[in-house]
Amino acid sequence: MSAAVPKSSVRDGGAERFGRSFLEHILRQIPEVEDPHTPLRQQARAQLAELGIPTPREEDWKYSDLSPLVAHTFRLAGPGEPGLEVAALEPWLWPESRYSYAVFVNGYFAPHLSNLSGLPSALRITPLSQSAPGWLQTIAKVDVFSALNTAHLGDGIQIELLPQQEVLPPLHLLWITLAPEGEAVLAQPRCLVTLQANTALTLIEDHVSGGAGIPFGNAVTEIALAEGARLHHVIFQRQGSQAFHINQTAVRQGRHSHYRLQVLQWGSQFSRHNLEIAQVEPQAHTHLQGLTLLKGSQHSDTHSRLRHQAPQGSSRQLHKCIVDETARAVFSGRILVSREAQLTDAAQTNRNLLLSPKARVDTRPQLEIFADNVKCTHGATVGQLEAEEIFYLQSRGIPLAQARQLLTYAFAAEILEGIPVAQLPSLVAQQLGPG
Repeated sequence: MSAAVPKSSVRDGGAERFGRSFLEHILRQIPEVEDPHTPLRQQARAQLAELGIPTPREEDWKYSDLSPLVAHTFRLAGPGEPGLEVAALEPWLWPESRYSYAVFVNGYFAPHLSNLSGLPSALRITPLSQSAPGWLQTIAKVDVFSALNTAHLGDGIQIELLPQQEVLPPLHLLWITLAPEGEAVLAQPRCLVTLQANTALTLIEDHVSGGAGIPFGNAVTEIALAEGARLHHVIFQRQGSQAFHINQTAVRQGRHSHYRLQVLQWGSQFSRHNLEIAQVEPQAHTHLQGLTLLKGSQHSDTHSRLRHQAPQGSSRQLHKCIVDETARAVFSGRILVSREAQLTDAAQTNRNLLLSPKARVDTRPQLEIFADNVKCTHGATVGQLEAEEIFYLQSRGIPLAQARQLLTYAFAAEILEGIPVAQLPSLVAQQLGPG
């Protein structure tokens, strides 16, 4: 389903023409080092030799043109630059995680900026550069951007929660991409999360950017949930208007595990979120919620793939987009129910609100069912603010701009419920405010 006024054509020649040189330029900057991750990096380089920058001629990128991205010559960020003071972090920190946050500058762990004193010893947090390869890169789907991230694998974070443990304060991972004026800088965050049996954790991933240059964050997060593990995962993508952002979230769920994801996106000139979830054992439960707020000429693309591979699993997905001015949102959601996944209960909904006649949304909810005893639904809606509701509020003395903001916030509010950040509603209301 697509809704747009007017319809615009999609260019696809630019990304294909410059894609190979774009990748080669970045690969030349990756230093050769010998460590436990060397085989993974070499494998990723070999994969990149077979992959290219996708174009809109490819089905998964039909509505997203990467020509503006590959037009830039990115410098690959290195460790230790540029420097940041603790005081500079204040606008990005949450009171709820004042003693449970880890900071990363251009993909590299910054312990001097972090504060993890409020976390128990059962939650093991290790720089990825000090961890064993383990099952890294066995969950994330291999595409050009995850392979590019792995080809540069050097730092990031490994999080492991020991069995029978529950962590109460949310763990806040603050990923900062900095690009000085006149520079285009590529940062490649990497996060590995393992929750062992019967554990519980709230994890907030927060992507921000600074500087007057062009930042590009290419992030990969891999999550493994053992039997009975419960993860509440929150992702904020609130980078600057010049930024590019592509991230992949890959999750593998064990028996009786619960995975709840809430994604809020309102930053970047171009963003793409690839979400890959696999329920590999029986009675796994997944709850996905997303909210995308766009204005100006922003472009945001959400691709989710949820695979029910075992019986008696359940999933609920609700993704909302609020699109203003000439911005464009894309949602492509696919639920695959394999033959073994009998008694699956799955529902997927995409709701979209257009605030301008030139705003656009492309939505493609999909179900593929190979089992014969399931309950599955999907659907999508595209609409505008109701004139009658605006008139009602105006008749009660509320100015037009405020009435539109109230109705728009009401549309978004459902997605915010349960996120453990008290100031989030006011922050979202500010994003939806006039002008």
